[in-house]
Formats: sequence, C-alpha cells, structure tokens
Amino acid sequence: MSTTAETPPAEANEGTVETRGLEPVPDDERTGRVGELFPTWVAANISVLLLTMGAGLIVFNGLNFWQVLVVAITAPIVSYGLVGLISIAGKRGGSPGMALSRAVFGQRGNLFPGSLIWVARWGWETINAVTGAYAVLTVLDLLFGVKSNTTLVVITLLLFVACTFVVSGLGINALRVCQKWSTYLFGVFSVLVLIYLIANTDWSSVFAKPAGSTAMLIAGIGTIAAGGISWVPSGPDFTRYLPRTASPRGMVGASIGGAGIVVLPMVLMGAVMAVSTPDLAKAQDPVSFIGELLPMWISVPYLVIALIGMLLINSMSMYSAGFTAQTLGIKVPRAWAVSVNAIISLIFGFLLMVVATSFIGSFISFLTLLAVAFSAWIGVFGVDMFTRTSYDGEALMDTTRTSAYWYKGGFAWTAMVAWGVALVVGLLFTKVDWFTGPLATTWLGANGLGWVVTILVAAALYAVLPRQKPAPVTSASASASTPTSTESRENLSI
Repeated sequence: MSTTAETPPAEANEGTVETRGLEPVPDDERTGRVGELFPTWVAANISVLLLTMGAGLIVFNGLNFWQVLVVAITAPIVSYGLVGLISIAGKRGGSPGMALSRAVFGQRGNLFPGSLIWVARWGWETINAVTGAYAVLTVLDLLFGVKSNTTLVVITLLLFVACTFVVSGLGINALRVCQKWSTYLFGVFSVLVLIYLIANTDWSSVFAKPAGSTAMLIAGIGTIAAGGISWVPSGPDFTRYLPRTASPRGMVGASIGGAGIVVLPMVLMGAVMAVSTPDLAKAQDPVSFIGELLPMWISVPYLVIALIGMLLINSMSMYSAGFTAQTLGIKVPRAWAVSVNAIISLIFGFLLMVVATSFIGSFISFLTLLAVAFSAWIGVFGVDMFTRTSYDGEALMDTTRTSAYWYKGGFAWTAMVAWGVALVVGLLFTKVDWFTGPLATTWLGANGLGWVVTILVAAALYAVLPRQKPAPVTSASASASTPTSTESRENLSI
C-alpha cells in the first residue's frame, strides 16, 4: 500500500510542535473541547477589512444602518453555520477536510476540487498579507512619520509572511494559544473604538440615510458571507482533535458565535464610519483611514492588535493549505507544504500593493469568485457527510488502486459530475470586475446569489445521481475510524 508522505504521528500536546499530517487522529489523542472553536473563529475574523466591507455596504450597495444590521447578523449565521456543519466530519473522521474529501471524490478525483481550493487560498492569503503590511506601514507613519515606498513595502510583506509561516508551521496548539490572547486584546480595543464612535458620530446623519434596494441587501449578505464560506472546507481541520462524542449543536453554535461576535460590530462600525467618510470604501489602502478617523492612543494599539489578528487569519489559512497541498501529492511534511503558500502570497502581495490600481475592487471580485468555487465542493461534500456514518482511515491514506476510495479509475464520477456542473452553473450567474456570466443579469445573478445556486445544484445532483459504493471497510481501519451506533446517531443529530 502506498500512502502520501507524512511525518510520523505525534500527539498534539500543548506547547509542542504539531507533526501530525493527514492521517486520522487516534481516539486517545482527541482531547480537544468544543469551546475551543469559539476563539478559533473569533481569530479568523479579526481583520480591519470588515470595517472596509461594512463601509462598502453604505457606499456601494446604498444600504442604510438598519439594513447593514440585517446583513451583519445574517451573513455569519449563514456562512459559519455551514462551517460548523461541515466541521462535524472532522470529529467523525479525525482527518483534515481535504483528506476526508478523498472519500467523496476518489483519490484522483479529489485532486480537482483540491487544486481549485488550494489556488483560491493563494488569493485569500495574499489579501491578508497585503492588509497586514498596510497596517505596519500605517503604524510607522503614525508613530515616526515614515512614508511608504517600494523597499518598505517589500520589507513589511516579507516580515508579515515570515511570521505567518512560523506560527502556522508550529501547528494547532500554537494557533490556539495565539487565538486566545488576541481575542481578549482585540475585544478590549474594539470596545474602545465603539465607545469613541458612539460619542463622536453624527447619529442624525447615520439614521437619516434612506434604505437601499432588497437586491443590494441580499447581495451584501453574500459579500460578507463569502469570507466565512471560504473557511468551510477547513472546518474539519480544527475539529479533528475533538472526541467523537462532541456535541454537533455545540460545534455549530461555537462557530457562529465566535464569528458573529466579531463580524457584527466590525461591519456596523465600518458602516457608521462611511457615513462621515464615504471615501473609506474606495481607498486603495484599506487600513490608513483608521489613523485618520481615530485618535492615536486608540488607532495605534488597535492596528497592532488587528495586525496580530490578520497574522492569525493567514496562519490558519496556511495551516489548512498545508494539508491541502499534501492531498495533492506534494510529498513534504505539512510545515514545509506551508512554505509554498507563503512564497506565493509574498509574490502576489507585492503585485497587489505596487502594481494593482484598486485593492477594494480586486478584493470584492475575489470574494465573489471564491464563494462560487468553494460552494461547489460544499454542496457535494455536505450531502455525502449527512448520508455516511464513518470514514475508512486506512483507505483515506492509500492513494493507490487498492484503496477503498479508488472507485473507478480513481474517480467518484457522480461527485465529479455534480461538482463540475455546479461550478459552471454558478459562474453563469456571477459578475465581477473582469468577468460577467450570461445569467448575471437575472434575479439570482443581480442579487449575488451565484454561490447559493452553486451549492443547491451540487447538492441536488449528488443526491439524485447513482453513486458507486466504496469497497468494504477493513477491520483494522474500522476500529480506528468507525463510530459506534450510538455515536453515529449523535453525529447525525444537529
């Protein structure tokens, strides 16, 4: 039996470097707690880009304060509800999301959605690296009057990406420690910013703004939700150390709660800022406005904490990207696989900061395409997850034709067809700066619902098309990855 290259299994004890790769986590190492998911998804949203996106709801979508409130509540419920649901597969199979995906698409078939998701992560990590670099540049300007130049851009990008590489390479426990303290610090300074805005905002102007269209409201939900949707395939990566008895409801609730407690106030604060500073949503630099709108005693520490948050977001993304790279056959340990994404984000980040003319336009277009790309996988994987009770751990690691998940020629053709058709259909309803689908002017397209269409088409096709069953679970792998009948019923109960 041939397996993907992995480092030897090692327990993920607190304070140690995680060396475990794609292989399922044994039950005796599953010492995680559902409550740890809350700070995980708090940390995944500590980004000043949410302020800019909230401003965009006012400037570009034409919404009023109450409509922005609806968007800020609905978007994390929808997107991180999906994150929590798909995370159930992690505690059930004990492996990262894209490794479990082999059971759905086949050993070779999984290379196609895996490659697309890996490439999409390049863009997400580039966006965060650029935002982090801008935060450093803004702090240098506020404290020392140092103005940005090409050399400084390269240095700040390099430092940010290097720190990201170190933290993500250490593994899950290093991320958990950083997430815990960044959550506390960011929460304190966000409250200070909120108090300052409450005291210094012309609220009559805020509430006097007329309501926008329902179409722009729905599109706004999709834009804010896209960030959460990008985390869905990574959900199992952060739940594979949970015991099989972990509460599915608790996992979904912690995912939504952790994200929502950040997304809601950040989006609202961005919307309030945009009423008095409409150029906020159009700025090439998405960070420097904070130094202009807030006093230095708030803006500098707030930017430093936000910088740590963006570092964690990228570290989490690269942590998952390392697993995805391994599922694609890159035969290096996970920590080294992370370096590929680090180099790519450094190159693309330089191009975005020095060459591109519109950061926000590029960001929104990227989010829109990213949501469609990830949604095709979500629809197929989600239906499969709720119709199976176990994963064959040995078959997940066996990449040869002897694997139970080899199916026909290495492909689970029903999953491949559902995924490919849904992806094409979703793009037909999508419009971005550089691409407009032929159905983008329909009601679904105009309301930014291409990603919803993608999920529904993928799920429906996969549910109705005949599926090839994997080979029977071996006795050895069954003992490692098959839950008891009681656990199976609990896993399916949301």
